[in-house]
Amino acid sequence: MKRFFIITFICAIFVGCKTEQTGKQSFRMIAPVDFSHVKITDNFWAPRLHSHATTTLAVCIDQIENQTGRIRNFENAAKGEGEHSGIFFDDSDVYKALEGIAYTLANHPDPDLERKADEWIDKFAAAQRSDGYINTFYTLTGLEKRWRNMDKHEMYCAGHMTEAAVAYYQATGKRKLLDVAIRMVDHMMSLFGPGKRHWVPGHEEIELALVKLYTVTGEEKYLDFANWLLEERGHGHGSKGGEGAWNTLYYQDDKPVREMTDIAGHAVRAMYLYCGMADVAAFKRDTGYIDAMHRLWDDVVLRNMYVTGGIGSSHHNEGFTEDYDLPNYEAYCETCASVGMVYWNWRMNQFTGDSKYIDILERAMYNGALAGISLKGDMFFYVNPLASKGNHHRQAWYGCACCPSQISRFLPSVGNYIYGVSSDAVWVHLYIGSVAEFEVNKKSVKLRQETGYPWDGAVTLTVESVSSPLKESIRLRTPGWCKSYTIIVNGETIASPVVEKGYVVLNRKWNAGDRITVAFDMPVEVVAADARVKEDLGKRAIQRGPLVYCVEEADSNEAFDQIALSPETMFRVEFQPSLLNGVTTVTAKRGDRSFTLIPYYAWDNREAGEMKVWLDYEGE
Repeated sequence: MKRFFIITFICAIFVGCKTEQTGKQSFRMIAPVDFSHVKITDNFWAPRLHSHATTTLAVCIDQIENQTGRIRNFENAAKGEGEHSGIFFDDSDVYKALEGIAYTLANHPDPDLERKADEWIDKFAAAQRSDGYINTFYTLTGLEKRWRNMDKHEMYCAGHMTEAAVAYYQATGKRKLLDVAIRMVDHMMSLFGPGKRHWVPGHEEIELALVKLYTVTGEEKYLDFANWLLEERGHGHGSKGGEGAWNTLYYQDDKPVREMTDIAGHAVRAMYLYCGMADVAAFKRDTGYIDAMHRLWDDVVLRNMYVTGGIGSSHHNEGFTEDYDLPNYEAYCETCASVGMVYWNWRMNQFTGDSKYIDILERAMYNGALAGISLKGDMFFYVNPLASKGNHHRQAWYGCACCPSQISRFLPSVGNYIYGVSSDAVWVHLYIGSVAEFEVNKKSVKLRQETGYPWDGAVTLTVESVSSPLKESIRLRTPGWCKSYTIIVNGETIASPVVEKGYVVLNRKWNAGDRITVAFDMPVEVVAADARVKEDLGKRAIQRGPLVYCVEEADSNEAFDQIALSPETMFRVEFQPSLLNGVTTVTAKRGDRSFTLIPYYAWDNREAGEMKVWLDYEGE
């Protein structure tokens, strides 16, 4: 049953095929191979997924049940009495943690974990009001105040509940929470929509959740409601329709979404908005939305993104100020925003088949997002600066715990981003050791990928089985950081491979046993920032493969403020299995001076000390 639900969802949301649920064709050219059909086997990601299942989820459950009042809010709401503890949007943390549980159950069934999820869902259902409304903050502080303030995250919480409901339904076939979500969405639609009240969600998220609900139920009204909410922006409804001050730039409400050209305001809200636009555009075939996203992507990536793939430089608004304003010590770079960059760039690639979006996805995933969780899986960063005086550390939880719960749902779904299929090709986007089983044009295919990535660029892809010869091409992404590579198919070197939009296109009839071997050169790179980034003038950063490196005080043989690079600096690369769960270090040496760099994601896992990514560069 589990697999039926997941296969239906893939077909419905991502590729040009019709389903009983929607009857619509998607505008996207590539469909992802869902993570439930991908078993990750490598030495980099597999241990992290194990740590997530055994440690990270346990931390989230303990915080939600014992250390904070998040689950108690639902218990009190069900009784209709008691205080609400925490922040008005804390329901969303519980829903995101449940989504992480659902994704874990999809690949690793665990009866105890499933019972815990069912226990929570029973509490959610009991807290729902007779009219379908569910939000513990207003249930416990005054239902008469609901739907008055657009920034009180009512639709945001409903969106995360809906995503969790869809995920749990797909993983288990159980629809109790899905029915709760449907009743809440129907309640919202009884109040808002054409000919009803205007509403601009202060924190976007409901829009993409509604599209997921549409793909599962086949009810087009949910897609239409998502589209209506997007179209509400930029017409003054936000500033006039609710209590409290309304900064139109902060809320992405200054202009209609299809007219947007520059990213502004809160970074995470912007990412969810763009994901919602992409999902609606896929089914509405709205080229206006797609054109806007291309403009916005250029603004984000070319003028407002850190080398780590992090976005949102300002503490003041958890977002953006002006182009090229990218401070290092004061960098905000919320973990949620880096995960949002993964979500958005994943969608953009599916529209275009352009590898540049996976390049950014990979950068954000390996650096900005992965830094958000400790190596043990039990501590979290909310903010991810690119330099520290030694006073910035991960915490077990936060009063605003969006980032721990975000990581808890992101990690078990990493398999989503590795493979894709289209009408004429199998796409390999990321290099992660794994076994994937899926269908291409009604042919069953099993691929095995073996690699030491991200530490080395050697990759072997084997067609382990295929129900009939596969005539579709296999497209291999050539990472943007890679300047040279070799490709061998069944022992024969491909001298001049065809490359389209950053993918090597291998055309042949594929049979079981066929093998592709790729070697991506992975030298140490010395990277300069755009000259308009004032903070990084006269500085350089070190990158190797997809990983950005940093210096921690623990690895410096000289005064930290004297560490510098120059044109004469030589680099030595070494894998150290006993350091930081096993990392490849880069040792920089000039004369008798040397220091060692570690991957940025691994910093602050040892004793406290200074850290920096951008290093002084002498000799210019």
